[in-house]
Amino acid sequence: MSKVFVLNTNRKPLDPVHPVRARILLNTGKAAIYRKFPFTIILKHAIQDEEVTELRIKLDPGSRVTGIAILHDQSGEVVYGASLSHRGQTIKERLDKRRGIRRGRRNRHTRYREPRFNNRPRRKGWLPPSLESRITNIITWIGRLMRVCHITHISMELVKFDMQLMENPEISSIEYQQGTLQGYEVREYLLQKWNRTCAYCGKHNQPLQIEHIVSRAKGGSNRVSNLCLACDRCNKAKGTKDIKDFLKKKPERLHSILAQAKAPLKDAAAVNATRLELFSRLQALGLPIECGTGGRTKYNRTMQNLPKAHWLDAACVGASTPEHIEVRGVAPLAITAYGHGRRRMCLMNKYGFPRSNSKKKQFTHKYQTGDIVKAIVPLHLKHAGTHVGRMSAKANGAFTITTSKGTVTDIGKKYCRRLQRADGYGYLHL
Repeated sequence: MSKVFVLNTNRKPLDPVHPVRARILLNTGKAAIYRKFPFTIILKHAIQDEEVTELRIKLDPGSRVTGIAILHDQSGEVVYGASLSHRGQTIKERLDKRRGIRRGRRNRHTRYREPRFNNRPRRKGWLPPSLESRITNIITWIGRLMRVCHITHISMELVKFDMQLMENPEISSIEYQQGTLQGYEVREYLLQKWNRTCAYCGKHNQPLQIEHIVSRAKGGSNRVSNLCLACDRCNKAKGTKDIKDFLKKKPERLHSILAQAKAPLKDAAAVNATRLELFSRLQALGLPIECGTGGRTKYNRTMQNLPKAHWLDAACVGASTPEHIEVRGVAPLAITAYGHGRRRMCLMNKYGFPRSNSKKKQFTHKYQTGDIVKAIVPLHLKHAGTHVGRMSAKANGAFTITTSKGTVTDIGKKYCRRLQRADGYGYLHL
């Protein structure tokens, strides 16, 4: 398992310890649980000669998921790993819904109200809420981890140098757009877009080839929107056939391929729009920052023979990556952002006007939605057993708990014990 973070009596970070050592300290009464996620213990008695090892935190920022890893540079040991899932898409959908309600309300024959948008100037460096939440989540978790372990360096995936412009300053037009690495970059993009599977048969772990959806013989172009990935068997079987004829017996897969081919570059745009702002906010922490490229990350992961995962990508970011990374026994934590539910909102009637007071999160039977609880249900009840996860509070005292194995409903409050108060995030061990 991952190492356990340790704090001294003054709540200063010490070296993380093995879970067995942490269990001994807890059972002998020398330490107490300070926080459940990330699991942290605090010593009850002061110790002498507190020598703390310097650690490096590494980030692989993404649009939907950000990989986090804490690494010991000298030994190459990964102390902690996590994947942080953002809620940017959820925020975008809710803002679109609110915008539609307001637009419909203002288009009706109601009283005239002067526009207010001219009185709302945006600060320099303003980002949409959906993008701002991604940066805030990363900064929040770096701050939490810095409070429980001695982090002295930061590595993040950021910069991509324009090598072709350095080699040929006079390059222009389509030559510049394609570049010397155009084929490599397109293949990497297609691997991400099609989830490293054959578009026609859906097979995994197969050698994949770049395939033209509309064949070149029938006027198809080399644009990325006309490219997909196919295994050798499917590629030869399709040949120059029209995709509608080739998949006429698989209409669902045909519809899926055509929809996926037209998918916009939202994720790439989100990462590109937030990377510099994230870098500037990390600089404010006062720690030296190392920047790496996506190509270097993949090279390091390939040389280490590690599988594709967000937290493993984070461990391989930058030139400081050791020649050998020790990841055995690391149980990464899956963190999902849910928000704090503190936004001042109210319900609206069918005309788009407010009909209730501002909503606030209420405590129900001393519990609050988002609390991490442990429920021990007796054998004679429906959901017998032990359930640990994020709860959703109900007024009648029957709670819903989301665990790593699924969702259980109608758990009585008397069987629940709170492990950690709601902090806007949900946790599952991968």
